[in-house]
Amino acid sequence: MSEVLCIRQRTEREEEERLSPYAAKSCEAKRERFEEECSIRTKFQRDRDRILHSNPFRRLKHKTQVYIAPSGDHYRTRMTHSLEVSQICRTIARGLQLNEDLIEAIALGHDVGHTPFGHVGEEALRRIISHFEHNEQSIRILKVLAREGQGLNLTEPVLDGILFHTGEGLPITLEGQIVKTGDRIAYLCHDYDDALRAGLLTVSDLPETVQRKLGVKPSDMITTMVIDMIEASRGLDHIAQSVEVHGAMQEFREFMFSRVYNSVTLREERRKGQYIVQALFEYYYKDIAKLPEHFLISADGNKTQAVVDYISGLTDNYAIDLFQSLFIPRK
Repeated sequence: MSEVLCIRQRTEREEEERLSPYAAKSCEAKRERFEEECSIRTKFQRDRDRILHSNPFRRLKHKTQVYIAPSGDHYRTRMTHSLEVSQICRTIARGLQLNEDLIEAIALGHDVGHTPFGHVGEEALRRIISHFEHNEQSIRILKVLAREGQGLNLTEPVLDGILFHTGEGLPITLEGQIVKTGDRIAYLCHDYDDALRAGLLTVSDLPETVQRKLGVKPSDMITTMVIDMIEASRGLDHIAQSVEVHGAMQEFREFMFSRVYNSVTLREERRKGQYIVQALFEYYYKDIAKLPEHFLISADGNKTQAVVDYISGLTDNYAIDLFQSLFIPRK
C-alpha cells in the first residue's frame, strides 16, 4: 500500500525536477472545495479524468464544429476538435517543458459550453438574452451543472485556462496561453481540411502569403505553427509567436471567416440552426414547467438562466428531434 501512495508524490517530485520553472505545478493547485488527495493521480490528472468521463464531454461528439449535419463520417465535431487541440498543445508543452496534464484538462474541457449548431447557436442565444459566451457557459457547466448539479470541483488553473481560452483575457498559466493559441491553430487547419473535403475550397484559393509561410497541407501548417511557438517562446515567461508566422495566421483566419465560416453556401443551414434554438428557447421560457426540474434548481429560480442551461447543453441531433416533436405534426 505504501508503494501505491508514493505514485502521486513521485509524479509531483518529477514535475519539480523536470519541468520548466515557468510550468504550473500540480501540487500548488487549489480547488474551491477541499478534497483528500488521490493516491496515484495529481490534481491536474484527476481534473482531466473528471472532464473526460463527464456527460458534457460525451455530448461533444454530436455537437457541430462547422458543418451542421454533415453528409460524411470524417468531418470534425466538437469532440474531435477538443482532442485535436489537446494533441497540438501537448506537443508544444513538451517542447517547452510545461505541464501536459494541465494542458490536456484545459483542452478537453474548453468547449463543453458550446450550444447545438456551434457558433450559430451561440449567436442565436446572444440575440435573445444579449449576452452569451460559450467559454463562460463551459465554466458554469463544470462548476455547477455537471455531475447532477454537484459540479466537478476542478482546480483554479484548469478553470482559468478554459475561461480565457477565447476573448481578450489572458490565462494566468503558460499552459492556458498555449491552449488559447493552439485552439486557433487547430480549428483553422482542421476546418480548412473539412472545407477541402466539402468542396468549399481548393488549395489554390489560399492566399499566397499563407501558402508560402504556412504551407498548403493541414499537417504542414500545424507543424510550422507549433515549431514557431516553441522557438518563439523558449526561455520566456509567456507564450509567443514570431511576427511572420503570427501575421500569416491572422491572414489565414480572415480568409477562413470570409470563405468558410460566413460563406453563402452554409448560410441556409445556419439559418435553420438559429431558428431551432430560438424556437426552443421561446417554448420553454413561456412554459418553464416543461423544463427538467433540476435546471430550475441549479439556476436558483432564474428562468432565463434555466432555459439557457438546458438549451446550451443540447446536442445537434437532440435539438432537431426535440424541435420536430414539439412543432412538427406526426405523419
